[in-house]
Amino acid sequence: METVIPKTSTVFITLLRADLATLFSNRRSVIISLLVPVIILISWKGMIPQMGGPFALSTAITIGLMAIGLMGYTISISRDRDKGIFQRLRVAPVPGWAIMASRISIQLVMIMILTLAVFIVGFEYDKIALSAQGYLLTFAVAILGGAVYLSLGQLIVGLVKNPETVNATTRLTYFLFMMVGMFGEMGALGPQVKQGVHWSPYGSVKLMLAASMDPVKWNNDTTATVLVSLGYVIIFAGIGIKNFKWNTK
Repeated sequence: METVIPKTSTVFITLLRADLATLFSNRRSVIISLLVPVIILISWKGMIPQMGGPFALSTAITIGLMAIGLMGYTISISRDRDKGIFQRLRVAPVPGWAIMASRISIQLVMIMILTLAVFIVGFEYDKIALSAQGYLLTFAVAILGGAVYLSLGQLIVGLVKNPETVNATTRLTYFLFMMVGMFGEMGALGPQVKQGVHWSPYGSVKLMLAASMDPVKWNNDTTATVLVSLGYVIIFAGIGIKNFKWNTK
């Protein structure tokens, strides 16, 4: 009896459908990850005349990207690895890259939804309007920013096997990035911390997002943060993929 091995494209589409179904079944966590940046954007309405619309929008999107990359992707990968889902998939004729590409594709969809939601709330509630070029460029930069946090999440799940430790590490990282990033950027924690935040994953992503919303203000400093962000992706993803184990044994 002849054994028919499905095409890789067919397998990938099947995995993508399964991951979309899982995302829909966990829609409460999706809504929560979208609510945090939206709430921040709404609560900062009084600061927009002083700080500017791009500042508020870029902050909200950056925090949302952190939630997707750290709280969403990392914890789900750790949970499925602990349940043996990856181990069962590896037994099937499925290439490893297709499994991870399906998961990452779902996160890219989340990034687009997050960015769109922030834009809609910013326009309807805060009356922040960008140019067509600003909207398109921000979508592209948001994908790069999301890649920074997805690769950081891959680094964590690659170095840490225990799901409870992964959960604690991602939550602590998310909290530190959000609090130190926001307050450090405004200089509340001193000039040295402000400079460090500027080139951190938080500061780099936020700066290039803000500049993409107002392309006229794109300068050499912004280009440098794009290169730094690409460096973060290469380093984090490289170490995370190299050390990633499909099971917890």
